Amino acid sequence: MEVNGKDELMQPLLKSSDSVAVNNSQPNGPNHNGDKKAKTVMFKIRGIECASCSNSIESMVGKLSGVVSVMVSPLEGQAVVRYIPDLIKEKTIKETVKDAGFEVDDFPDQDIAVCRLRIKGMACTSCSESVERALLVVEGVKKAVVGLALEEAKVHFDPNVTDSDRIIEAVEDAGFGADLISSGADVNKVHLKIEGINSPEDLTVIKSSLESLEGVNHVDMDLEGHKVTVSYDPDITGPRSLIQCIRGAGSGTHFYQASFYIPPRRRETERQHEILTYRNQFWWSCLFSVPVFIFSMVLPMLPPYGHWLEYKVHNMLTVGMLLRWILCTPVQFIIGRRFYVGSYHALRRRSANMDVLVALGTNAAYFYSLYIVIKALTSDTFVGEDFFETSAMLISFILLGKYLEVVAKGKTSDALAKLTDLAPETACLLTLDDDGNVISEMEISTQLLQRNDLIKIVPGAKVPVDGVVINGQSHVNESMITGEARPIAKRPGDKVIGGTMNENGCLLVKATHVGPETALSQIVQLVEAAQLARAPVQKLADQISRFFVPTVVLAAFLTWLGWFVPGEAGIFPKSWIPEDMDAFELALQFGISVLVVACPCALGLATPTAVMVATGKGASQGVLIKGGNALEKAHKVNTVVFDKTGTLTIGRPAVVSAMLFPEFSMEELCDMTVAAEVNSEHPMAKAVLEHAKKLRQKHGSPPEHVPDVVDFEVHPGAGVGGKVGDRRVLVGNKRLMRSFNVPIGPEIENRISETEQLARTCVLVAIDGRVAGAFAVTDPVKPEAERVVSYLHSMGISSIMVTGDNWATATAIAKQVGIQKVFAETDPLGKADKIKDLQSKGATVAMVGDGINDSPALVAADVGMAIGAGTDVAIEAADIVLIKNNLEDVITAIDLSRKTIYRIQLNYVWALGYNILGMPIAAGILFPFTGIRLPPWLAGACMAASSISVVCSSLLLQFYKKPLHSGG
Repeated sequence: MEVNGKDELMQPLLKSSDSVAVNNSQPNGPNHNGDKKAKTVMFKIRGIECASCSNSIESMVGKLSGVVSVMVSPLEGQAVVRYIPDLIKEKTIKETVKDAGFEVDDFPDQDIAVCRLRIKGMACTSCSESVERALLVVEGVKKAVVGLALEEAKVHFDPNVTDSDRIIEAVEDAGFGADLISSGADVNKVHLKIEGINSPEDLTVIKSSLESLEGVNHVDMDLEGHKVTVSYDPDITGPRSLIQCIRGAGSGTHFYQASFYIPPRRRETERQHEILTYRNQFWWSCLFSVPVFIFSMVLPMLPPYGHWLEYKVHNMLTVGMLLRWILCTPVQFIIGRRFYVGSYHALRRRSANMDVLVALGTNAAYFYSLYIVIKALTSDTFVGEDFFETSAMLISFILLGKYLEVVAKGKTSDALAKLTDLAPETACLLTLDDDGNVISEMEISTQLLQRNDLIKIVPGAKVPVDGVVINGQSHVNESMITGEARPIAKRPGDKVIGGTMNENGCLLVKATHVGPETALSQIVQLVEAAQLARAPVQKLADQISRFFVPTVVLAAFLTWLGWFVPGEAGIFPKSWIPEDMDAFELALQFGISVLVVACPCALGLATPTAVMVATGKGASQGVLIKGGNALEKAHKVNTVVFDKTGTLTIGRPAVVSAMLFPEFSMEELCDMTVAAEVNSEHPMAKAVLEHAKKLRQKHGSPPEHVPDVVDFEVHPGAGVGGKVGDRRVLVGNKRLMRSFNVPIGPEIENRISETEQLARTCVLVAIDGRVAGAFAVTDPVKPEAERVVSYLHSMGISSIMVTGDNWATATAIAKQVGIQKVFAETDPLGKADKIKDLQSKGATVAMVGDGINDSPALVAADVGMAIGAGTDVAIEAADIVLIKNNLEDVITAIDLSRKTIYRIQLNYVWALGYNILGMPIAAGILFPFTGIRLPPWLAGACMAASSISVVCSSLLLQFYKKPLHSGG
């Protein structure tokens, strides 16, 4: 395996553990054009007893209009139906089979579509739970996950029963906004804007032209917007061919132009819009609230400047009271309208959120103040104090808090945004003639690249898509994706990853993966899925938030009662009541403060914001964590089980030492070895050949031509032999030497024995019947392995090796890296059993592996970690993917998870700390002793501060540094 061939970052990374996709069948070739829109579905049928049963099902289903073909296997009890979705639904097929008297199992996961929605208007955990409940009651929805911090939902649904429009409708009915971000069918779909359309006939011409193009599966026309959406097979065609097809459809005076149309990805623009909205609302609120505050709190304390506020307009209604009422009303009902809307939807769903608390608090203050105004207007003796500044200032502070929170939350996905922006916007496309000469170079949009395109990448340019180097040599900096600081040499045949930087040479690259298939897109999708997944630690917040709001409302009512009744009954001294208040007003202020200070927003943000920052940071450092669950499990790990080959070792043979025996020179040994081994394909032979060439260069200039070998023979399991010039050369093991009667003296026997004790294979070289030298070959241990095992030990984590290799080799490697416990000669299922044994003894196990044989163990372990150079199967089975082929990232993954869980716990302390400390102070517990009370507007500021502090605490994870750094 080549060094760079290990960067297998293609499909493995993107197969998220919970991904489900619609199984759209592709056309079988050019003769199936009429069948392009057909889809294949498989389902289980129970009750088939013989071939006649399957025949009767086939004939009944086959007669249905829209069914192209049907096959029923009586042995497996399975039906495969090919049908045209425009003419018939899967549900009808299923019902037909049921009518025939057979039981049909639910459609498997492959028939489930997935869509992602952007959810607007969520304020706290109870909102995200409400959205989730609204989605799950929609018929056909199988699974729904709502991320509060990400403001997104991922919905798995049966496309035969419902669609994304119905799902969006359900979210809107629950009182939230929803926009479609993507659906499962978007993978190989392109949106094009068409110019030059003058009549519906033009659209018909374009549609029929596209449908006749090989590789096109489905065409949707938007008559009003002059847009077309085309689903296609990326192996056959692509966006550029579709644009050329549209241009070619024009004739005579009709010319059509098509350009790439990207439906706006609203996420960033919406975030900016949300920030702008909150900022504007805050400024408008301040415009009214600040004068109210000045008229209420400041001017009355600055005589004679405040005297004019005491002038009576009518009866006891003063100028100050009237101005405060006029200025407060727009804040309460226009700027604060969002709280009424949110409360209405929450109460309609029979739940309560932050909006309910704010609306209750501000309404209590406003309507009590309004009562004071009416009483003052109608009475010539009444004396009372209004609270207009309470409701106005409270709304202002909450809006300021939301504005700062939205700004801070935007930064939590910075790492992901940086990854998304890595891919360049344009690429240099080459056109070749039949002889392979370059005819033209053209700069085109990266989104128009197709598979098998040839791209030229000049020094200093970014690689636009994943591909294979066809020509040229260079060094590519892959640090932005793999975290590997050193530029990696690239030669013809090596893979390159989209988004990486070409440093010094010019490369010609053939595109293998474009659009959403690239490693970069896959990483982004995986991290987005991880950020959406709910960590088990969040259950605490969810449970608290369920009963929190009703408890707070009850606490606020009891606080009001607890101050009002004793005040009226004269239980506490009248001196406690401020001059400008009565017992009712003082009690009301305490009650409103309790309502506002106890908002559970911060609690809902504690986990998702930390998970978002950690998964984004991990991805930028070469560690892909598949969600909060993996993150939480990894912090408990106390045992790490390592596979040997390709995990602790490099995974390919290499010569670690060479011995020269007397009577022969090093030049002689190297020349004979190179000549004999140059024709061998064995991996060990290649390792010996490479080492011999390097040694020859050290000991003087090598000969210009490698001498030819005559009578070359391969001796399976032993080595090779032949004549080089007039000399007989043998390269192989002890068995080969003995079969050719080459004497092996005690000195050589000792050397062989020493080599084998170190788990190395001794390759002997004999020239003319005498042993000239030997090469010690091994699968070398990764340079960082010993350091990693030692560091894990210092973290309190024990290391174990499980391998299918023999005991001697396994023990030697384990000794070299410092592992005490070894299980050797273990098959793949045996590895999984060993992990289960460890778990039964109370260990939390992480398994680190890279091969297909490791996948059962990766699944069995509490946390499966796949080395990025490993196989698709291993990476799919793992919870954490280490993109680089570096063991140090095992420590990074565990350390990052520990830091994240610590940060989440700290966030809970911040969130609950505000509530636990704030509520008693707001309820007036300190007031009798110190005279300190928390006015409602200050309680609002405290509530906002709790959310901001939690988000900022999570953002500190952005400064995470790896505990171990590569020495190179």
